[in-house]
Amino acid sequence: MTDRVFIDTNVLLYADDLDAGDKRERAQGILRELIGASRAVLSTQVLQEFFVNATRKLGVPAEIARKKVDLLLRLEVVLIRPELILSAIDLHRLHSLSFRDALIIRSAAAAGCPRVLSEDLQHGQVIDGVRIENPFR
Repeated sequence: MTDRVFIDTNVLLYADDLDAGDKRERAQGILRELIGASRAVLSTQVLQEFFVNATRKLGVPAEIARKKVDLLLRLEVVLIRPELILSAIDLHRLHSLSFRDALIIRSAAAAGCPRVLSEDLQHGQVIDGVRIENPFR
């Protein structure tokens, strides 16, 4: 399969979490594969969530987390623009999703990604034409 894949924040965090065990290995493998094949897509939302959680929850020094974000900016990044925010609000209301999750789905759809890798949503669910896949199942 050669489709681009939207990567949620938790995949990035597990790849850097020394205590995540098998999830760390799985996340690193996913990132290696998708980045190597130029199929990985992120959003500005994912990048800011990564920075906040890497520094607060994982204890990564801010300068190291910043370098990682700088590297991730070389991937395709969906910019969160006002129209995406409004459409995420509509999706949030329509499907009773958290606004955060609705914005992830709308960003993936805007980038033309048929899949989102995330453990935060129901595996197998299709919303707005985007299939949710939990890579840690």
